[in-house]
Amino acid sequence: MTHISTPTERIAVFPGSFNPFTVGHADIVARGLELFDHIVIAVGINPSKPGNHTDAVGAISKIYAGNTRVSVRTYEGLTVDFARAVGARFILRGVRSVKDFEYERDMAQINSQLSGIESVLLLSRPELSAISSSIVRELERFGHDVSNFLPSNNSDKQE
Repeated sequence: MTHISTPTERIAVFPGSFNPFTVGHADIVARGLELFDHIVIAVGINPSKPGNHTDAVGAISKIYAGNTRVSVRTYEGLTVDFARAVGARFILRGVRSVKDFEYERDMAQINSQLSGIESVLLLSRPELSAISSSIVRELERFGHDVSNFLPSNNSDKQE
């Protein structure tokens, strides 16, 4: 579903590869909905990262089915270009560590210089900070149950 923005609407793009979309990602979206009118979960198509983008979009879309404040799209290229194309004035990112913060700070400064789009960084909740898509993939590859790290399809459906 394509969301059409209004000039005063606070739209944020939440970009990532989301392979897979974890409970940490879902927590950032839920908290972001307290700040923004609409969040576009933007699944980046990056040839250097593994994963089926169509599967990611489908899985994330199921989680937020019926939530008119969240849409899911794929994109290629620079995140700021995609953000402008969907009428977003913000980029939403989660930060788990000091290493994440330094990277995200640098990206936020460059994105702001390129586009004027503001980045909003939300710190991960301590109990979720160790969860990453790569760790979940690794656990799954070795046959471990990863269901505690993945949101259910009934995840936070705030309207």
